[in-house]
Amino acid sequence: MKQLRIPAVYMRGGTSKGVFFRKEDLPSDEAERERVLLRVIGSPDRYGKHTDGMGGATSSTSKIVILSKSTRPDSDVDYLFGQVAIDAPVIDWSGNCGNLTTAVGPFAIDAGYVAAPADGTAVVRIWQANIQKRIVSHVPMKDGAVQELGDFGLDGVAFPAAEVRLEFLDPAADEEGGEGGAMFPSGNRIDTLDVPGVGAIEATLINAGNPTVFVDAARLGLIGAELQKDINGNPKILALAEAVRSHGAVAMGLVKTPQEATEKRQHTPKLAFVAKPAAYTASDGKSVTPESIDLLARIFSMGVLHHAMTGTGAVAIAAAVAIPGTVVSRLAPMGADGRVRFGHPSGILSVGAEAREEAGRWAVKKVMMSRSARRLMEGWVRVPAA
Repeated sequence: MKQLRIPAVYMRGGTSKGVFFRKEDLPSDEAERERVLLRVIGSPDRYGKHTDGMGGATSSTSKIVILSKSTRPDSDVDYLFGQVAIDAPVIDWSGNCGNLTTAVGPFAIDAGYVAAPADGTAVVRIWQANIQKRIVSHVPMKDGAVQELGDFGLDGVAFPAAEVRLEFLDPAADEEGGEGGAMFPSGNRIDTLDVPGVGAIEATLINAGNPTVFVDAARLGLIGAELQKDINGNPKILALAEAVRSHGAVAMGLVKTPQEATEKRQHTPKLAFVAKPAAYTASDGKSVTPESIDLLARIFSMGVLHHAMTGTGAVAIAAAVAIPGTVVSRLAPMGADGRVRFGHPSGILSVGAEAREEAGRWAVKKVMMSRSARRLMEGWVRVPAA
């Protein structure tokens, strides 16, 4: 049996890593493409290690990105994201990865999809194909190349790098719906989910960045300052979180049954829990004070607690803070500067939103955040031929 040799780049974007491909380098047959991509990552792996693939055996590092030149007049590149399950032959194409969005602009420039200035800032207009949304990436350039190194620090990433600014345009439809669906699918800013074993639980169900279910930490028996070690080794808490998430998925109209959400739609919606500011020690040992944040926030990804915060989770937080009457905004209304600072397991993140109310309806026009990206390896991945 011989191996296929496929051009690829291994990139970090924000607090995630993934294997990046040009669409034209992959099989055109979708079933064959799926087989190839699963084998690239090394899934399914019954040992949960991804030893025979490029995946990192965590939700943050088992990811695929496919880019192509866009035919849309308002976009330069089409970006398709796949979240790969570790122990099952599943690639979930239902949502975006906000962290890896940071690496899309740099990859698009290096792949020749986008013309960029020799120095200054390149503007890359991205069409996020999974969720049908536009994103604008501002990529620093120096001496004709993407500037990857710099002094921008990001909690959850060990080394500083160059800052990439992202603008998520119209990340949520207005309250009456629009492209991508209504911001609040149920029509309510707070719903009550009837979850077996939990009972009635208040939740904000919002489409912003990715479909997201927000609940109060206390309703899950948590304080909001937990780290991965506090939750990911506790099957009872994980099962409880999945029960809430799967029932939220049904309430959002994304699946017909909770079982379908658990078996076939693991990537979205995300479940996040929030609480008022409190002191805690981040995963790197740094102290986070209540005065340094406006909110505590944690998010589950692919069945476990995320080590930092998903990029789309940050988008959803910004949108939910900007709209009065949500589970999130009742804890932390948006600051006068249009930004909110929240504490996550790895530290602090600040995110901004432009939202406005017109004729009694709210719309989030833009969410802004800064991340960093770096090319880690480039060349070819080897995949056994069918």
